[in-house]
Amino acid sequence: MQRPYNFSAGPAAIPTEVLEQAAAEMLDWHGCGMGVMEMSHRGKEFVSICEQAEADLRELLAVPAQFKILFMQGGGLAENAIVPMNLSRAATVDFVVTGSWSQKSYKEARKYAAEVNLVASGEDGGFISLPNPAHWQPSRGASYLHICSNETIHGVEFHELPDLKGLGCDAPLVIDFSSHVASRPVDWSRVGLAFGGAQKNIGPAGLTIVIVREDLLGHALAICPSAFDYKVVAEHGSMYNTPPTWGIYIAGLTFQWLKRQREGDASGVAAMERRNIAKAELLYNAIDQSPFYVNKVAVNCRSRMNIPFFLCDETRNDTFLAGAKARGLLQLKGHKSVGGLRASLYNAMPLAGVQALVAYMQEFEQQHA
Repeated sequence: MQRPYNFSAGPAAIPTEVLEQAAAEMLDWHGCGMGVMEMSHRGKEFVSICEQAEADLRELLAVPAQFKILFMQGGGLAENAIVPMNLSRAATVDFVVTGSWSQKSYKEARKYAAEVNLVASGEDGGFISLPNPAHWQPSRGASYLHICSNETIHGVEFHELPDLKGLGCDAPLVIDFSSHVASRPVDWSRVGLAFGGAQKNIGPAGLTIVIVREDLLGHALAICPSAFDYKVVAEHGSMYNTPPTWGIYIAGLTFQWLKRQREGDASGVAAMERRNIAKAELLYNAIDQSPFYVNKVAVNCRSRMNIPFFLCDETRNDTFLAGAKARGLLQLKGHKSVGGLRASLYNAMPLAGVQALVAYMQEFEQQHA
């Protein structure tokens, strides 16, 4: 069966192989007589699922041994509070605001840190470019510096993480990598903590991944709930409270799917990066070569995952979307805060889906130019 191509920004498409395996195991996981949603999270069956998922994620992202991998809940929005409750030490924290998500993080941190310093912002330019790190002004002695390394709504991405030490800043870097996790490698030498909701690139809504350097554990504020204290969660192997078992299971299947991916001599995340670059280039080239469509983001920071674009005549948006849906191209409406259109090209989106979108865009232009 040919499924439609789902360009949703999240919750987003999950690899068909993963869904088929989950469906086959729904009533009976590996002959144990239970489905995963029915298992005790402390039983040997689910513990094995969780341990394998953690090991596979560590392998895929080459996570060093001095980092803990935590399976949590609440999504990126909850982490906007949980991170400062764990890392701020009720002192100063720094933020670079590059779009809607880092803006939300910046505002939430004010509730928990003594001072929140805006190091740089792309708001004046409409969030279509990234502030040059050479011009950032980090605080002396900040507890951490936060960035959103890919902005899902505005479509800007840090293709290289900032080198804070090179900028004379000793603060650990916190990255919200919700919408590009597992789409490219991570330079862990530049990161203190990374977090992301699973629902864009690695599974269903309900699971949040936190990868945190061990030396940053143990500094939670007194008001931090025990279930959100990274040290407590780490000490209990993500089992302090009942974890999102189904989300961990599906993420684990997705990690196994990722490990099977090949592009030339590359495998896993390296293969996905090659594939994602090719998909993004195909769509951006189609937009740039046409007078009918426009993408406003600076070329050097265009997101590979989330591509907002506009019709030059936006009165035709509804017609475009209706035609796309009729061709099995779903969820292309832009976010309500920016309008227009948006195609999210996460790992589960095959090149054929982008080719189908480009073919439809060219056909639509010919009919309406």
